[in-house]
Amino acid sequence: MQSLKKFVQEGRFYQSVVDDGADMILIVSFEGEIHYQNNAARKTLGYSNRQLITRNFFDFIHPGDLTMLRKKFKRMVRKTYEASEEFQFRCADGSYRYFEFNSVNLKRKENVEGLILDCRDITQRKKVMAELANAQRAKEQFLANISHEIRTPINGIAGIASLLSQNPSLDEQRKYLSAIRSATENLKVIINDILDVASLESGKIRFEQIAFRLNDIVDGLVATFQYQCDKKGLRLLVDNQVANDTVLIGDPVRLNQVLINLLSNAIKFTHAGQVRLGLQSDSAAEKWTLLIEVSDTGIGIPASKLPNIFERFSQADASITRRYGGTGLGLTIVKQLVEQQGGSVEVESLEHKGSTFRVVLPFDIGKPDDVGVSSPAVADPIKPVSAARVLLVEDNEINQLYASTLLRNLGCVCDIAGDGSIALQKLANEKYDLVLMDIQMPVLDGYETARTIRQSGEAYAHLPIIAITANASEQDRQKSLEAGMNDQLSKPFRPDDLRIVLERFAGGSHAGVAPLPQIDLTYLKQVAGSDEGFVKEMTEAAKKAFDETIAELNENPTPTITARLLHRLKPTLTLVGLDEVRKEIVELEYKISTNQPFDLTLTIKKLASALRQLDQL
Repeated sequence: MQSLKKFVQEGRFYQSVVDDGADMILIVSFEGEIHYQNNAARKTLGYSNRQLITRNFFDFIHPGDLTMLRKKFKRMVRKTYEASEEFQFRCADGSYRYFEFNSVNLKRKENVEGLILDCRDITQRKKVMAELANAQRAKEQFLANISHEIRTPINGIAGIASLLSQNPSLDEQRKYLSAIRSATENLKVIINDILDVASLESGKIRFEQIAFRLNDIVDGLVATFQYQCDKKGLRLLVDNQVANDTVLIGDPVRLNQVLINLLSNAIKFTHAGQVRLGLQSDSAAEKWTLLIEVSDTGIGIPASKLPNIFERFSQADASITRRYGGTGLGLTIVKQLVEQQGGSVEVESLEHKGSTFRVVLPFDIGKPDDVGVSSPAVADPIKPVSAARVLLVEDNEINQLYASTLLRNLGCVCDIAGDGSIALQKLANEKYDLVLMDIQMPVLDGYETARTIRQSGEAYAHLPIIAITANASEQDRQKSLEAGMNDQLSKPFRPDDLRIVLERFAGGSHAGVAPLPQIDLTYLKQVAGSDEGFVKEMTEAAKKAFDETIAELNENPTPTITARLLHRLKPTLTLVGLDEVRKEIVELEYKISTNQPFDLTLTIKKLASALRQLDQL
């Protein structure tokens, strides 16, 4: 057996270490002429064995690196060793790859005027670093945009609050409060976008499976966006090829959210021409499939930006955000909402010509009788609240003021505990019908307080405990349930949200009395963004529609005319958040179409109540 000493002396190990090594090894003269290449040069660059021999090293260097590398070469010929020099070397196919090399000067070692270049391919590393740098820049830009979008309404609220402390007139107070409401609605839209993205990416969002009519959603959208298009001088075209009576089983709220985002973007980025919404079905697919197409004649998207248009922290152009505002999360939300429901979304766009977004979503088909059937996510019918005794466990003074005021306005007797330990003391001394429990508190948090209450004896086993928290994910709700709470109320909550909770868990003695509906402009303000003029004009249009419809219905028209009047009113009801009344009208339409007896008395009463509420805005 050959000795290791002889093996080393003969130098044959160079063949396995150098010729077959992963790094590319070149031996070049001080002038750059290549005298040796190992096998890695063929594997990495595509050059056959000895193809580089006698060629000049500098002929293969990227022009952008050439001047720098020539200067370094002059330094290398005077030094024994040089480490970590980067350059781009041309491959056989004409492309360039990144290398990092160490050089050994043979003049100092062997008295030969040449350099050994040990070149490591770092192309992938450079690519990853560039992607990380781009992602970081995009994230920083996104955070800067979000910061601006959040600070703007907060600064407005703070400034107007200071004006309210300066004894303004009654008219000024109304104006200031209206501005504060508008700013808070804008803030909620931004925060909801961020929370939606977080929930979607964590897989915690829940999709409902309830029956709905597609055309009801389309009617509401058209009524909403027609005003914006008219204001900008745009044509809003709707090509709906889905049968009018089609009932789908799925999540109408999330479908509506997808359509709102796509149409809002189309209108926002289009200054002339038209926006088109196309809808059709593909019954040839495995499931009934809805094909959605939203196209515009707007500013379009550069081809280089199209691959990233749906990504988080990525927008076509930072200047777009500065000009048009928004979080830039709309398309991210659309993509994830669609894909998590088993669908797909794609985009075609030409800069300065316009864009077309195509969505494919599968649905099950329902029957007309399915519409209006309750789902677990729908609250119980609202009943008036009695004088329930409520313990509010909340450490924040502003939240205490807001919630306790709402409770008292709803007829409740409210007691306040600043933390969990105080709440336990009050529960030991007083009897309550309901506990509203904040989660994040000092001393004893909401989870631990709820567990302690449940372990305190039979008297507390059935006491309703409702979590109130800004952490609104399904995971947080589950955590509340596991701690012994009955349900969760997400901050910021509206008066109607609190009313529903109270009526479900601390209902009064007036059960069976039909409630009057409450106006909810959340949807309208979400669509309007910061355009207060749009909100005002749409509420005025709603008042006119209610007034005219009430007058015509009181004239006892024929069933056919009644059905037409009610159908015409549905988009307006969606716009002002009267979903309950809208469901009643859908049922009335069905009764009229099937020649069943119907009674309009309660519906007219609810419309009159809504009209009074609009007059007070």
